[in-house]
Amino acid sequence: MILTDISNLYRYRNISPAVAAAIDWLDANLATLDFQPGTTELPGGISVKAERLAMTPRDAAVLEAHRRFIDIHVPVKGDETMGWAPVNSLQYPRTPYDEDTDVATFGDAAHSLLHVRVGEAAIFFPEDAHAPNIGIGNHRKLCIKIPV
Repeated sequence: MILTDISNLYRYRNISPAVAAAIDWLDANLATLDFQPGTTELPGGISVKAERLAMTPRDAAVLEAHRRFIDIHVPVKGDETMGWAPVNSLQYPRTPYDEDTDVATFGDAAHSLLHVRVGEAAIFFPEDAHAPNIGIGNHRKLCIKIPV
């Protein structure tokens, strides 16, 4: 898991060519983004989901994990708190891994909480379970899904 200022995302371009492409897209488009909910497909199987979401109370947040994708979460309007825990430490599966949706959920409590502000990004790898959208009210965000 990585939490960083968006201006420092370039430091993580060497993770993979697909991560570099996603960071380049974000750098080129974030400032001028006409925020409309929906999904933009990029070359290489990368998808950018623009979301308007209701926040979830901390005690109702559910950890999720993916096997085939790296997620980059970018709050666009409204800060977001996210839970985190290493997948290999989780003991209480809620829903088994679904290959079609690439998600498993867990009933464990998060080990840590991250406060992700507008202007920052959180990167989650397959070994990172995360509980997004913790807070009060609504917010807007981008979730970039990058094939591993």
